[in-house]
Amino acid sequence: MKRKMIAMLMAMVCMSSALAYGQAAREDAIWARTTTDVITLDGVLDEAAWAAAETKIIEFGVDAGIPGSGWKMEAGWPPVDPTYATLKFLVRENQLYLGAVVNDQSIGGSLEFNRFDGFLMGLKDHADLGHPKPVSEYLYSWWYPETTDPQPTTRMPSFLGRWGNAWPPTDPRTPEQIAAWDAVTVVDGLQNDDATVDTGYTVEMRFDLGVMGYDVTQPAGDVIEWNISVYDTDWFWPLDPLNFCSNRVWWQGPWGNNVWYDEVRIFARPDVTTASGPVPVIAPELVINEIDAVPVIDGMLDDAVWSDAEVYSFDIRWDDDALRETYPGVGSFRAGQYQPIVNGSTAYVLDPADATVSMFVNGDMLYMGFESRDLVVQYDADFSRWDGFLVTIDDREVRHSDNNLLSRRLAFQVGADGTAVPQNYLASMVVESTAEIALSLMAGTTVDTLGVEPDTGFTAELAVDLTALGYPSGLGDGVFFPGVTLLDGDSFTPFTDSYGTRTWWFREYDGNCCPAWAHFDTDGGVPVDDGGAGPDHATTTQSRNATSRPLIMYALPERSLVTVEVYDLRGRLVERRSLGAQGRGEFQIPLFEGDDHAAGLYLYQLRLVDPESGAERTALRGKTIYLK
Repeated sequence: MKRKMIAMLMAMVCMSSALAYGQAAREDAIWARTTTDVITLDGVLDEAAWAAAETKIIEFGVDAGIPGSGWKMEAGWPPVDPTYATLKFLVRENQLYLGAVVNDQSIGGSLEFNRFDGFLMGLKDHADLGHPKPVSEYLYSWWYPETTDPQPTTRMPSFLGRWGNAWPPTDPRTPEQIAAWDAVTVVDGLQNDDATVDTGYTVEMRFDLGVMGYDVTQPAGDVIEWNISVYDTDWFWPLDPLNFCSNRVWWQGPWGNNVWYDEVRIFARPDVTTASGPVPVIAPELVINEIDAVPVIDGMLDDAVWSDAEVYSFDIRWDDDALRETYPGVGSFRAGQYQPIVNGSTAYVLDPADATVSMFVNGDMLYMGFESRDLVVQYDADFSRWDGFLVTIDDREVRHSDNNLLSRRLAFQVGADGTAVPQNYLASMVVESTAEIALSLMAGTTVDTLGVEPDTGFTAELAVDLTALGYPSGLGDGVFFPGVTLLDGDSFTPFTDSYGTRTWWFREYDGNCCPAWAHFDTDGGVPVDDGGAGPDHATTTQSRNATSRPLIMYALPERSLVTVEVYDLRGRLVERRSLGAQGRGEFQIPLFEGDDHAAGLYLYQLRLVDPESGAERTALRGKTIYLK
């Protein structure tokens, strides 16, 4: 069965500074502008480029951005001097620079973990050939194995982790480590001595992106997968039992050596510079359309809507890195697979997991279709041997104990009688009638654990009332955080040939990094300009004829120089045409002059420039599907 997987990455597209489609601003992403200025690591952010850098505030008790950001008390009393850190980002050549100004009245460290100030960071290693890309830890802090506390007042932060020392951080760093990661800190006060009330500290830090597999100098730039926890311990030098506090607050992910909750996507591209004006909008990683259809939830994908090209669909397949490379956004790096031990070993995978997942929304309902092409369909109580799917969705109302959005596990497996067995939170939703699941065996399929007769697989349909997951009626801002894992258990005789596998798209489990940043498009898929509707405004629509080259129609309220640009799913410019000066009126232009473009979703924008002054008036943008 052939299906078109239409990946809908909208990232890294150069747009106007305002958002279209009513999309919510990305809270998990930021631009690092490119600078050619030399940045000297001296702990003083006095280079002119820092003044133009994008800024992020990290504050204790304040959500730094859904879905993964949070904060946590480690010890002591609630802070009388809450964490307040200002982070800035730049890139120069293939180096990422972090400038951080941390307000702190009590600065220092200890031999104990969680009793120090500093940054615990994770950077995904794109140089690694596997999937998902692993995380490397970068810990920069006043954590030292001194035999006494408080530590010397001359002590500055140490480097631990991938390009730092192993514990304890006593050996000098090698030139290779310093080239890969370096920083200088200036303290406004006196660390490890609370006799003096400090003001704060400033960090100037550099990461070599090349050794981690990134290249922000290429024309399309790159997306850096990163996260940070700001650790803050107060009144511990010496211990003040009435004011002592140890806590941390993070942006998207709390750990450096593990992948919890989410991550920050740092976008960088050569043409987004300290002098290029407003940064481009960072659009969702995928868009899920609203379709006016209600499938019968009987497990059979025979409703007409499942063949609609507007339905978002993707494949999941064991051992298929080429497929994973087509996933949008950071999905190509976060997707992966795992084979647990079954019957004491990990047997050879004779029938690799292979499935298609589809989804759309209608009103407040999310509909998902599943097709698992499986030669051995079975039921087993052992999770490692399930046949089924595990869908993760972040609740938009309920918070985890770490103050981030709580992700829900909506799983189901093939039952012994060939019906769907809802599991985990899905079981509760089914009981409460806020979700419905059904499964159907494909032709010639029986459920057993013998593996003697070949099966063809199963299909399933899932309906979820999103208001039961914290969404307001109408779906509010339309932001959606999903992940999908395909569960495939295959049994044979002898039993030692049996195995189970898990293969996932974006996120394996609830609470893991990283869900997709998706958007429910409830506007009918027709883009509009961000200057407001009406005959006196520039507008754009597109041809709905999907069997021909996309035809973009637009209206101009005044004479303008017009340029059309088309971007692919990875944000790469694939077509650019100058249309010259056009007067007030309505126009249309077909896209894709050449026939060398692949079928799929593309993004386009029309730049309108004042022919007299050369100033850009606006940029109209939209999306279009090119089918061959």
